[in-house]
Amino acid sequence: DTDEAAYLRVIERKTAVLFSAAARLGAILAGLPREQEDALAQFGLDLGFAFQISDDVLDYVADVEMLGKNLGDDLAEGKATLPVIHALQATQDEATRRMISDAIRHGGLEQMQEIMTTIESTGALEYTRRLAQDEADQALSALRALPETPYKKSLAALARFAVERTY
Repeated sequence: DTDEAAYLRVIERKTAVLFSAAARLGAILAGLPREQEDALAQFGLDLGFAFQISDDVLDYVADVEMLGKNLGDDLAEGKATLPVIHALQATQDEATRRMISDAIRHGGLEQMQEIMTTIESTGALEYTRRLAQDEADQALSALRALPETPYKKSLAALARFAVERTY
């Protein structure tokens, strides 16, 4: 029963706020002005979203040895990630919806190939990648409040890496 809004609330609390706190603490320790502290906190929040959403794509497309876990592990654990949620909402076939819902409820990979076909045919991976890129772009926008420094360039590179990584 998880929809996209619920999924985003989960990753906000699971990953994004952690990234945001780390970025804010760095700003506090550096003694930056409040405007820059807030900008870095927003950067961290957006980066956390981009990172986690990208990670959820990798669960279906990454090289298993580079990723360090098996493809479909999230689904096997009954986790409703965005590619699965989007596929579930986009498919018109009721039997396919039941199959995906059952996989989420009970975990397991018995029907992984059929689920992957649905994820691919509904454009769920592309949709999820676009959302991750949007979050990375927002993270980059948050950096506008900072002066041009090598540190800012490194943070920008980190935002790009979050969505371009393959592991």
